[in-house]
Amino acid sequence: MNIFGTYRSPSDLPQRIPVFPLAGALLLPRAELPLNIFEPRYLAMIDDALSGSRVIGMIQPASGAEAQDVPELMKVGCLGRITAYAETADQRMMVTLTGISRFQIIDELDADTPYRQVIANYHPFAADLVSTAGAADVNRPALLKAFRDYLDANQMNADWGQVDAAPTEVLVNTLSQLAPYPPQEKQALLEAPDLKTRADVLVALTEVALSKMARGGKPRLQ
Repeated sequence: MNIFGTYRSPSDLPQRIPVFPLAGALLLPRAELPLNIFEPRYLAMIDDALSGSRVIGMIQPASGAEAQDVPELMKVGCLGRITAYAETADQRMMVTLTGISRFQIIDELDADTPYRQVIANYHPFAADLVSTAGAADVNRPALLKAFRDYLDANQMNADWGQVDAAPTEVLVNTLSQLAPYPPQEKQALLEAPDLKTRADVLVALTEVALSKMARGGKPRLQ
């Protein structure tokens, strides 16, 4: 099923959505995010989503609020559709979300569910629903060089055949999700206005990390 055949414009997306606050988690349009769900409130959220629109919003807690029971939320998150799930013998759920569109929080609802719900505005991110939007503007050689330099500095390898064959949008979003950077920097990647800017931010973050490593520092991990 092509979920983007269902969601063609912001008006096709639900305004009222459940949200899953998770520091360091980054969901981007057309990218996948695996989740291991075990808290009762989020198991209830997944059950309700599966019986309804099958969507949830991934969002990060505001900086410094991660430890609070009801943390303040960042203003921008990403809506995802449950495209795969499996239940485990120990009452967990293994879920895969496929990103649809980023959203801004308009308001948080006083919901009677154990999980939080918000009113979402997708209109500033209408281009998220267009596959490969902005891909031609990405400096792909610079992105690949930064990726290669980072792997070399950390004595890591990649399947360069697969990397070279990946569409630019897939490459930018996959590397953004895999990048070992703190939540604030993940949020900067999420909020980048377009694919080119996201790639530029990723290259800049990588260059800063490499510079710190060259001076004897350690890379900053999530």
